[in-house]
Amino acid sequence: MEVLTTVEAAKYCRLSKQTLERYRVTGDGPRFLKFGGGNGAVRYNRADLDIWLTSRLVSSTSEAVA
Repeated sequence: MEVLTTVEAAKYCRLSKQTLERYRVTGDGPRFLKFGGGNGAVRYNRADLDIWLTSRLVSSTSEAVA
């Protein structure tokens, strides 16, 4: 398992760190690992990022849902 920090995961997905953090709150983003309590470290499995990115593929703009 290759584990990435939020900054590394955001760069990999071509998103800002803030967007990835917001997706964690809203549940719209990829699965993540949480270590410790409320302020514990967050990490992402690269395979989960690939799955999440693949799940967002669309063939036309009419398929894209906000």
